[in-house]
Amino acid sequence: MKIIKFLLIGFTILNLVGCVSQKKFLKLEDEFGSLQRVNTQLDRKLDDCISEKTALEDELSYSKDRIEVLKSQRDDLTKDFQTTKNTLDKLNSSYDALEQNSSKALADNSKQNRELIEQLELKESALAKEQGRLEQLQKDLQARSNRIEELQSLIADKEQKMISLKENLSRALTNFEGQGLSVELRDGKVYVSMENKLLFASGSWTVGSEGQKAVKELGKVLAENPDIAVLIEGHTDNVPYGGNGSLTDNWDLSTKRATEVLKLLLNNGNVNPQNLTAAGKGEFAPLTSNTTNEGKAKNRRIEVVLTPKLDKISKLLSE
Repeated sequence: MKIIKFLLIGFTILNLVGCVSQKKFLKLEDEFGSLQRVNTQLDRKLDDCISEKTALEDELSYSKDRIEVLKSQRDDLTKDFQTTKNTLDKLNSSYDALEQNSSKALADNSKQNRELIEQLELKESALAKEQGRLEQLQKDLQARSNRIEELQSLIADKEQKMISLKENLSRALTNFEGQGLSVELRDGKVYVSMENKLLFASGSWTVGSEGQKAVKELGKVLAENPDIAVLIEGHTDNVPYGGNGSLTDNWDLSTKRATEVLKLLLNNGNVNPQNLTAAGKGEFAPLTSNTTNEGKAKNRRIEVVLTPKLDKISKLLSE
């Protein structure tokens, strides 16, 4: 009799499951694709930032080497200039001594003086030109150094912010350790993973009491970090969804569960809805093999992916 009662209850629940139309599912699927593209763009911007930083550092090193070469050339020109000047001084002395000699000797001496003066003027001009190039290179080098320092500072600030966010989340969710919840910092993002045993009953998308507490604590931390983009991903194992109604498969179920977690986060009025996105990935992004019950349990989860906004870094790279 108990088995019959459970079956009747199960059929009743399944008849009540889901009210998501196919049109709404397709819309959610489109939104998920858009979010994937946005996430990919953010990753690409971060990669571009790191590549730009490396290129600027290489260019900085090359500029420093070039400045040393120019300094050496300037020193050589300065020595040459001084040698020529000394020669001119000697000729001027000779000119004074020969001033009373023949007009031919005087003319030759004057010609040499003019030639030396012209050479001296040319070398002075070349030295001034090299000095100008050196000063411009130093200005360019300083500008690049400032840009690199600004980029490094922005990247370091983002990294430190994500480290602090991860630590704050770990402290806020420490009471849920051992219940299928983990917080991890990976690739510059913070991942909060909650297994279904903490959040949902089998086949259901209604968040249980313990899961609601965990999501509430998560919402408190997100409210204190308004410049963080939040992607809520629903995941299932590879067992086909067996419910009835508008939910037809694991895509539907994972999306519905992600949406329910999003709605719970919005119960905190200080969480910006524009920062939140819900998406379903069904069984197509497992953490481990579905060949064991333990593996399936790990794959049935909600992952909240927290990503820093890269607006300032993108603006700096575009300048």
